[in-house]
Amino acid sequence: MHTTVIVVGGGIGGLATALALERRGLDCRVFEQSAQIRELGVGINTLPHAIGELAGLGLLERLDAVGLRTYELIYTNRFGQEIWRELRGLDAGHDVPQFSIHRGALQGVLRDAVVERLGPDAIRTGHRLASFAQDADCVTAQFVDASGASVATVRAGVLVGADGIHSTVRDAVTPGEGPPRWNGTMLWRGATDWPTFLTGRSMIIAGGMEAKVVLYPIAKGAAGGRRLTNWAVMAKTGVEGSAPPRREDWSRPGRLEEVLPHVRRFAIGEVDVATLIKSTARFYEYPVCDRDPIPRWSYGRVTLLGDAAHPMYPVGSNGASQAILDARALADSLADIEDVAEALRQYENARLGPTSEIVQANRRGGPEGVIDAVEALAPDGFEDVEAVLPYADREAIVRGYAQKAGFAVPAPTRS
Repeated sequence: MHTTVIVVGGGIGGLATALALERRGLDCRVFEQSAQIRELGVGINTLPHAIGELAGLGLLERLDAVGLRTYELIYTNRFGQEIWRELRGLDAGHDVPQFSIHRGALQGVLRDAVVERLGPDAIRTGHRLASFAQDADCVTAQFVDASGASVATVRAGVLVGADGIHSTVRDAVTPGEGPPRWNGTMLWRGATDWPTFLTGRSMIIAGGMEAKVVLYPIAKGAAGGRRLTNWAVMAKTGVEGSAPPRREDWSRPGRLEEVLPHVRRFAIGEVDVATLIKSTARFYEYPVCDRDPIPRWSYGRVTLLGDAAHPMYPVGSNGASQAILDARALADSLADIEDVAEALRQYENARLGPTSEIVQANRRGGPEGVIDAVEALAPDGFEDVEAVLPYADREAIVRGYAQKAGFAVPAPTRS
């Protein structure tokens, strides 16, 4: 196929799509409604199957410059008692690393690569999609600026909606769907310079059903022995299915008086979580939302990708990773199949089923369900986790999710 692709949305999914299309010889333009692509957010983990795609795009060295290769993941209860520990990335036997990285830094790596490879006009900022229409030959998209004034009419062979959980494209192809679904949990996230804990590349997820704390470094610190350390707190604050107290927005500042009560019940030996949070100059809140899987993403020359296609709860380190996998699958289908509608159906067939399963698995707690299960059985701690939940049961939860999400490696032999 030798035609231009419109990508709506300049986030991780949209930028990865542009790079994947360019690698397959396809022309592409990215349209982003913000005035500039800013490096927003805090830390994320990008899993090996997605890093493999970014390595194939020649970005591994750039990722090493701004992120850290994750060494291990440790699940504990709220008292810091270990429930599960496993190696990650190269250390677990993958061919490529897992990265703990600032979301904005990852987005910056992708943005810079797009500009270098597709040219300075490949990303059009200040362009919000107002409407689109298609016929047998092309898609015509109308873009407006922040004031609502028309700024561009663009025709292309394909339009990809990579415009997030509040996707304009999804709203157009699935009208009447309604707002995202809140599970009653609030998420607070921040990052600050902090002394190194454990290996300096370790990730801790602690707690259970009512509240969780996540800790991991995402970049080098201001001096030796320090790391830019990401933290996240998830706590039940409302009723599942009710309207969230505030609209989902990754840039909404959080409030100390709201998050601190949820962490005072934690005693994680490696990090004083309350002090870490109070030392963070600015952090953010986000109601944990997703959407029900839909039966199709593709309509003629239009399709969905990333959070626009399959918004999921932020457990299991999977949101950005799945968007990157979408990008590869979409580029391959468009490059290999001449008929656009058929190419988009093939992309959908490859990705809709697996991502729908992950959405449902994340609703059940994902791999973090292992700490939920232990807390339910031993809310006041334990002397021997094996007596609470045997190894085989813990393994089934954690490794079963990895298998479903597509990043499993052969289980190690126990000594």
